[in-house]
Amino acid sequence: MKPHLFCSALFTTLLALLSVSAAAAAGSRRPNVLLAIADDQSFPLTSFAGYKAVNTPAFDRVAREGVYFKNGFAGSPGCSPSRAALLTGRHDWQIEEAGTHASSFPKRYIVFPDILEQAGYRVGLSGKGWGPGNWKISERPRNPAGNEADGHTLTPPARGISNKDYAANFKGFLARRAKDQPFYFWYGGHEPHRGYEKGSGLRSGKKLEDAVPPPFLPDSPEVRSDILDACLEIEWFDRHLGLMIKALEEAGELENTLIIVTADNGMPFPRAKANAYEHGIHVPLAIRWGAKVPGGRQIEDVVGFVDLTATILEATGTKHPNPSLPPSGRSIMNILTSRQQGLVDATRVAYSSRERHSSARFDNWTYPQRALRKSQYLYIRNFRPDRWPAGDPVVLKDDGTPESPHSGYKDIDGGPTLDFLIAKADDPKLGRFLQLAVAKRPVEELFDIKADPGCLKNLAADPKHAAAKAKLAQQLETTLRQTGDRRVLDGGDIWETYPRYSPIRKFPKPVLNRE
Repeated sequence: MKPHLFCSALFTTLLALLSVSAAAAAGSRRPNVLLAIADDQSFPLTSFAGYKAVNTPAFDRVAREGVYFKNGFAGSPGCSPSRAALLTGRHDWQIEEAGTHASSFPKRYIVFPDILEQAGYRVGLSGKGWGPGNWKISERPRNPAGNEADGHTLTPPARGISNKDYAANFKGFLARRAKDQPFYFWYGGHEPHRGYEKGSGLRSGKKLEDAVPPPFLPDSPEVRSDILDACLEIEWFDRHLGLMIKALEEAGELENTLIIVTADNGMPFPRAKANAYEHGIHVPLAIRWGAKVPGGRQIEDVVGFVDLTATILEATGTKHPNPSLPPSGRSIMNILTSRQQGLVDATRVAYSSRERHSSARFDNWTYPQRALRKSQYLYIRNFRPDRWPAGDPVVLKDDGTPESPHSGYKDIDGGPTLDFLIAKADDPKLGRFLQLAVAKRPVEELFDIKADPGCLKNLAADPKHAAAKAKLAQQLETTLRQTGDRRVLDGGDIWETYPRYSPIRKFPKPVLNRE
């Protein structure tokens, strides 16, 4: 047997032994896990958070009967790397190709669904698991999020909404499991990812006055209507979550199920998704687990995706089998099982990172960012400030000629809001909103989130915040070095080489600054 195959077989055996042993120690009534993850939803967009344009009774129930986390943060402002961070429990800069968009997912990075399955859990998913990307080329036997349990379909209420009947798929998954077998299920809604059926929110009866735009977007009917369309899709995701909770009740499994509801990254609007700003990485987060988790609490502690992975492993009594590639997060079980409100542990910090999102720059270049979020401040380091954060401004046609001005910005999902910003690019009052989304940025950015949740005032050069910035910059630098981030160790050009398994656009070659 070849050495690497022998090591792989030995590692698989070790995984099984460790997981089964841990599961036995946890007792016969191990908890089930239902992970519900929306696709592109920023933290304000739930009725529990008070947003009038959306009604999310299922999320609200989980938050009300369990714990609502005011400060939950995705591993990345883009779906594929963010989901990979959650699945592995490791920061995106620690998982090579899996830490960028539409690449592969190296098999050596163990995902928690595999650990749970080895411990006797039935594992399934409906909807969007890990992706976009190519897990097959990494010789994985299935999507890293679990075994696909799709099959049931329905007619959605608007174009752009998936026809997958997530709730029916979950019910079928429950019916096929062995009696008393614990389960883990990944409910990955395709919603509210674009594209939306334009005007669907208004046609459903929603009101423009309820859709208040964040401060980095103009307050216009076009933007408000676009937000309503997103809210309609959030409600669709929530509707299926409610049906799943009902199915758990009918099966007698609700009280023994750890339910985690969140989103992979922020809303698909300019300066939100694909940006390390607050609306790009700050996501909804609510957790319920029957009597194990005292309900009616709102927690202010900063929690990252890698912390959720550690929490799932602790709650299920399982352990990560590879000490050389351990999870990077800290379990929040101590918070969940306490009766405390507000801020429990002020030392907690969340990290988020970005490399490549869409094919948005010449030669498939990335836009590398690292972000550190504490209770008051968000600190961002932009490693290539000479590049365009939303993508090169102009894309090339197939014949190599440039398209119209503002035809680029491919790191922003196309839609009515981006169209409106481009149309108003030269407007004396409204033109600034496009620049907020697409203009080049400095190496360092610092925001006082309590005073400026929209991340509009960069305090990095403000002497009044110099001490805070220096402390955060040092903490980020130390963490990146300790965890082996190539961006600080050797420049990180390796990130430019990872294959992209989706169409690649052409852009004009940048003109180098000779000064």
